[in-house]
Amino acid sequence: MHPSNRQWVRFWIRVVAVLLLALAATVARAASSCEWEGVERVVAVGDVHGAYDRYVEMLTVAGVIDANGRWAGGSTHFVQLGDVVDRGPDSRKALDFLRRLEREAQSAGGRVHVLLGNHEVARMLGDLRLTALAEYEAFAASGSEALRERFLQTLKPAERDEALKQTPLGQIEMRQAFGRDGEYGKWLRQLPVTVKINGIVFVHGGISPAVAPLGCSAINDQVRRELTSDLDKTRTAPLASLAARVDGPLWYRGLAQEPDAFAPQVTEILSKMGARAIVIGHTVSTTGRIGTRFDGRVVQIDTGMQPAYVPNGRASALEIRRGEATAIYVDRREPVAIAKGAGVSDEEDLVGADPCVGPRASVTSRRWADTLVRPYFFGVAAPFDTTRTLAACIVPPMS
Repeated sequence: MHPSNRQWVRFWIRVVAVLLLALAATVARAASSCEWEGVERVVAVGDVHGAYDRYVEMLTVAGVIDANGRWAGGSTHFVQLGDVVDRGPDSRKALDFLRRLEREAQSAGGRVHVLLGNHEVARMLGDLRLTALAEYEAFAASGSEALRERFLQTLKPAERDEALKQTPLGQIEMRQAFGRDGEYGKWLRQLPVTVKINGIVFVHGGISPAVAPLGCSAINDQVRRELTSDLDKTRTAPLASLAARVDGPLWYRGLAQEPDAFAPQVTEILSKMGARAIVIGHTVSTTGRIGTRFDGRVVQIDTGMQPAYVPNGRASALEIRRGEATAIYVDRREPVAIAKGAGVSDEEDLVGADPCVGPRASVTSRRWADTLVRPYFFGVAAPFDTTRTLAACIVPPMS
């Protein structure tokens, strides 16, 4: 064979090899939609709570977006750990921003993983106790007064004055938008609760010992089902659902609040999840900075971005690049000592596991007091018992 022909043969062999590798990667990702490997750079942000301006500034500093708010992260995977809504005025702007960024990142070879937080789930269940007035105003339109009046006319005359106080303009439109078929409700209901990237689990609240045996795919599937086909059941008994139970992935605070003696349980949790570390939001860091617990196996990244909620808080982002972690703030960067050990696979450690081991023996009831979910419908609390004691294991059977 002529030398030039051999060069062409080698060239086409390389092309085919690259295409086959790309195809294999695509198949692997499709088989496990919540797990990603070989990602060079990951950036994660904790609770936003409507602090849109601080959020955009932080992502610009982190190099995720450019000065015009457009995706600039290339192949970066950006993880938003939920709680975009409630407490602050600009949550709708932040949601619209994330929906656009999802599309731009994918076109550029990157990825935006928007995870559900407990506040998104609470809103989808009708609980608006922590919704800011400006969040309603973002949905108000020229027909809002007429729409509210039509609603009031459906009530008994004696109920209307109180209902008027409880129904600011824009609230009805917001409820519709976050409903099962609403603009935001449809989008939110297909989002994951957790993802695992390069052996690191990202989740809003945390993974408890009782939930860890499910693994990320089953967690995502179950919560999605509870917010779609089983929505009525979830609204009737939210504390029995994975989406709203106290040790579920959206409300659990044990990884942030348990004493150091909880370390063996952390080892077990990571083993069940096949992970080396877990990144959480939900519980504001007491230091106001991104921090680690349990020898770098738990990373807390909620630093109180919304000033109306945390006056001395700040915006922050966690960057993980080639295994090295960095806390990014507007004015500085600091190294974060994240665990580097490899976890075991879910299959290796599931046999004989006890899914009913929970943290309740070492977590005080006061710590869990803020985790009760009370759905509200036009200001009226739904009648269900929020004082009952949960059983040690209430993971519903998987269908």
